[in-house]
This record gives sequence, structure tokens and C-alpha cells, in this order.
Amino acid sequence: MSDTTKPKRYRMISTFYKERYGEKAYKIPVALPLTCPNRDGSAGVGGCTFCGEIGAGYENRPASMTVKQQIDETVVHIAKKYKAYKYIPYFQNFSNTYLPPEKFRQYVEEACLEHVVGIAIATRPDCVHDAYLDILKDIQNKYGIDIYVELGLQSVNYHTLQKVNRGHTMAEFIDAVLRIKRYGFEVCAHMILNLPWDTMDDVIEGAKTLSALQVDQVKLHALYLVKNTKMARDYEAGEFTLISAEEYARRVVEFLRYLDPKIVLQRLVGRAPEENTIFTNWSMGWWRVQDLIDQIMEDEDISQGSGYDYLHGAAVQKFL
Repeated sequence: MSDTTKPKRYRMISTFYKERYGEKAYKIPVALPLTCPNRDGSAGVGGCTFCGEIGAGYENRPASMTVKQQIDETVVHIAKKYKAYKYIPYFQNFSNTYLPPEKFRQYVEEACLEHVVGIAIATRPDCVHDAYLDILKDIQNKYGIDIYVELGLQSVNYHTLQKVNRGHTMAEFIDAVLRIKRYGFEVCAHMILNLPWDTMDDVIEGAKTLSALQVDQVKLHALYLVKNTKMARDYEAGEFTLISAEEYARRVVEFLRYLDPKIVLQRLVGRAPEENTIFTNWSMGWWRVQDLIDQIMEDEDISQGSGYDYLHGAAVQKFL
């Protein structure tokens, strides 16, 4: 089990929340009755090859419940268990800006309850229309809360994006980040560092790209294979292999080495129930994978941003 008392060599979200809100804050997953343009034919069909029928969020309450009901039920549980009394409702499943704008406003405003200090919206880079950003700005001004927009990217390798049927390219991601930042919202990028077609070069380039774009947060996870997905079937057919846990840990370390030290890490390893997957974190607890990462960084004296020396003209400074 990871030593939670030992200072980390990377900037964790728990520390960031305490700095910003003066105490522990907790993200509350919220599910909406919606889908994704990569499923209904707008951007593609079948969805990303790794995405299951429920999208993300195995800990979500049913989408048939109201937003307030989902939040209230979760608060009762986490307030006692985690001693957290400030909350960030996290609209997590599928693409949460892929619905009529006024319906979007209704759902988000329903989440602006007492003790809510922020709203997090998960969506796709090609679903970030200014109409939704305008609504979020109105809500931010009305309720005085922070707005976090989480964008699934997964890889900066455009060949890999095609392989996993993302339905968008890097261009849409870059455009979305730039426009979200103009509204003053914080951006979180989701990355999978062990997609079968990516190399260490892709991992490092991902860290550099996110740093250059000045994203605020990053969420990493190791690929897990959900039952009955195309990727799971391809894996069982022997069409690709997965790297070891040790190699994944090394990739995370190199990613962190080149990442801007100001960027906040929401997580380094993901979680999914074993009953829903055919492969999850090498059949070990997520904390054991995180321990591997921490040990490499400690043994080799590496910290987040150790290699952050390539922007603002620093790569070429012959006459300086």
C-alpha cells in the first residue's frame, strides 16, 4: 500500500484542492441520460474501441436519477467516510456537452447546491461549442464556482487515435483547449499511456504537448479492457499485446519528468471492476502500480518537471 504520509514527487489533486478551498474537496460523479457523437453516427459508430456500454464511471448512480438525487446520495456516504464537506459534481459519462444547450444548463444548475465549490464537465474535444462555454460562464458568474472541463485525448499519436476510433484528431483537441482557456476555465486532459500502438516517444511528446498548451490538470490511467468491446475482442484474438506493469510505471515517470511542474495530477492509475473487464492493472491493486512509479522516482531522484526545459525558446539559446 502506498505511503500516504510521504511527500509525493508530483503535484497531486488532493493538495491542490486543499490549497484552493482551504480543506479537503471531493468529486462527486454524476451520470446523465445521454450518449456520444462517436456512437450515434455524428462522428462515428461503435464508439472508441476501448469504451464499454456505460462509458466511464463504474461508481456512478443511475442516470435515471435526478442530478440532485445523485449528489445527495453520494454526499451522505462520503461525508462520513472521507470527512469531505466541499464538493465538485463531475458530469462523467459519455459526452456531457452533447445535448441541447438549455438542457445542459438545466442539469448543471441543478448541481449548484450548498457546499458545491466547482463543476467538472467531461466531454470530447469535438463537442466543445462556444454555446456551452457561454452557459458555463453564466453559471460561474451566478454561483461563484470554479469550472473544470475534462477532455478525453488518450494519445497525441494521430495514428493511434484512428486505431481506437476516437473520431477526432489532435487539431480538435488543441482548438478546444485554446477556446476553453479563453473563458478562464481550467482544462484537464485524459491520457492512456499504454495504448498498444504508442511508444515512449509518444508518451514524452504527450507531456510536452500538454505543457505547451498550458493545460491545468492531467488524468492518467493504464488501459483496461472492458468485456464485449472491440479492443477486448482484438486482445483475445492476439492482435496486440500489452506492456508490463513495470514498463507502464516507467512511462508514467518519463511523462512526469517532462510535464510542467505546475500541472496538477488527478491520478496516475485508473480503476475498473474486475467483473467488467478481461484486463485491469495487471491483476494488481492500483496502489501497487502507483508504488512502482513512486519507487522509480525516489530511486532515480526524479520529480515532476525535472526535464521541463524545452519551452519559451529554451531549446535553442546559442547566443544567450
